[in-house]
Amino acid sequence: MDARTEPGQVTSLSHKQARPIVFGMLLPVFMGSLDNTILASALPTIGREFGDVHNLPWLITIYLLASTAVVPLYGKMSDIYGRQFALRIAIALYMLGSLACALAPSMLALILGRALHGLGGGGLASMGAVVLGDVSAPKERGRYYAYFAVVYTTAGASGPVLGGFLSDYLHWSAIFWLNIGLGIAAAVVTTILLRRLPRHERPHRLDIIGALLIVCASVSFMLGLNLGGRSYSWSSPEIIALFATAVVIGAAFVWRLLTAPEPLIPIAVLRNPSVVCCVVAHSFGWGSIIGLNIFLPTYLQSVVGLSPTDAGLSLMVLMIALNTSAGVGGILLGKMQHYKSLPIAGLILSIAATAALATWVESLNLFWFEMLLLLIGIGFGPAPGLAQVAMQNNVPRHQLGIAVGTMNFTRNLLATMLVATFGAIVAASIAAGGSHAGGGLGGPLDHAAVEAFRRVFFGVTGTLAVALIAILLLEEKPLQTGVEQEGA
Repeated sequence: MDARTEPGQVTSLSHKQARPIVFGMLLPVFMGSLDNTILASALPTIGREFGDVHNLPWLITIYLLASTAVVPLYGKMSDIYGRQFALRIAIALYMLGSLACALAPSMLALILGRALHGLGGGGLASMGAVVLGDVSAPKERGRYYAYFAVVYTTAGASGPVLGGFLSDYLHWSAIFWLNIGLGIAAAVVTTILLRRLPRHERPHRLDIIGALLIVCASVSFMLGLNLGGRSYSWSSPEIIALFATAVVIGAAFVWRLLTAPEPLIPIAVLRNPSVVCCVVAHSFGWGSIIGLNIFLPTYLQSVVGLSPTDAGLSLMVLMIALNTSAGVGGILLGKMQHYKSLPIAGLILSIAATAALATWVESLNLFWFEMLLLLIGIGFGPAPGLAQVAMQNNVPRHQLGIAVGTMNFTRNLLATMLVATFGAIVAASIAAGGSHAGGGLGGPLDHAAVEAFRRVFFGVTGTLAVALIAILLLEEKPLQTGVEQEGA
């Protein structure tokens, strides 16, 4: 197909034509996903260098927050101006943010650099699924989505390993210099491989006001969670004011969704119950895994006493299991009539394994710890592909960008909220503790820290259960073929 396909013209690509386009998006997806977790193992080193441990959580949450806010804007921008235009903007902001972080002279400058970094990373991580919707019908997307799931989970799980290695043996700033190199490579690769990408642009409006409202509401909520119980008591006027501000601005955001000509999150898309189930399943599922990827390295370092590199390596089994399971699930998705069965069985397995991790967190030896991570990864793997494909099966192609943007926006927002909430739980519990108890994994564990991480892991169990319920409620419609998609 000609790269200059007229906007709005429906184009079907063969597997041979679609595959290089899909491969071209794997590097941007890897880059955007990597930076969700790459600083997890490097945080103690950064805190020591700047003499500021208190603000370290903001290096994670500000990236998640910034990348969350812009995801719907990238989706709508890609629907208006094309996928390549939106992707180039994302790569440019990603590289500028990386440069600002690498040269940051203080913690404040590093936090601001991470915010700019997130503005680009949000577009990189979300555009893959949008492009996938352009090159294949829902029934064929399972096998392609498996590629993205493998890359996404590989990036998330290898982030702590890579970040720990670079901070141990080079310098934490090497993380961001590496990002600049990856950004240059992504710009070259996508320019070459996305030339044959079909175009489906239509006129839309960008809801900048809606984006600003959700950012302000989220920042207020995050500040309340991070400052409550540490800098101020939970009942102090400052914390109450932050949460009240979050509620008021959040209500304004909902009003904006109901009244704007083209709101940030399209109400018409969310009126479809199947789309809502897919968004909930995807968001709570990935939010759980992102939470584990961030807090398991912290647990292994702060409580067990492993080095940043060893803590990251201990999580590799989760990545391998999840990748393998996602690949197999993606292949089977388009071949199964009852395609919900595998993700449902898998999520039940993941929930049981996560509950076991929470129950026995202080007594597990290394073998059983790795076995539970294996079961979590195997069980979760098929779920994201189902949610993505089923959602895209329920929306027309000209709304694909904003629909995928809405799903990724919700996923990132929930993950940000979960990370902030779990971080507040850990900080409050450890601050209140100090006694020691003998533990597993080969070293002594602090009793208060054990209880903190137990609560976190039970919280992850609950969020996985929400994802399971959403898939159970999802209507199992037949997946569309290319011909059916053209009529959408």
